[in-house]
Amino acid sequence: MPHLVILYTGQLDHEVSMTALCRQLADAMLTVKDEEAKPVFPTGGTRVLAYPAPHYAVADGGAAGREAGGTGDYAFVYLNVRMGRGRSEATQQRIGQTLLEVANAFFAPVMAQRHIGITLQIDVGPEVFDAKLSNLHPLFNKV
Repeated sequence: MPHLVILYTGQLDHEVSMTALCRQLADAMLTVKDEEAKPVFPTGGTRVLAYPAPHYAVADGGAAGREAGGTGDYAFVYLNVRMGRGRSEATQQRIGQTLLEVANAFFAPVMAQRHIGITLQIDVGPEVFDAKLSNLHPLFNKV
């Protein structure tokens, strides 16, 4: 872990590359350092996954958006970071700000064209059960 899961309204697939967003967010996660200038996230454990919602209802169904001159076809993106305990509050805030900056830059062209809501949430343990099976970590733990 960490995992960042993105849920989004499916119409965005026609407007942006969610694969590109996933890569940008993963790269950003790997740049975050703690107070001792150590990487916060392990390379092999960093995962970003995106899932479109083909069925959704956002806000008032578009009435206010149409009244404001838009199409009323609202979009929504929910980014949820799940990570284990042990990182300071300052580090958690740095992670959130870093990811929010990436999302803001990525979606700025879309927000200029349509109404969209973006939420970023970070959840930290406690884990009830936490098991891992992976042959990814050895790729990045070479001495």
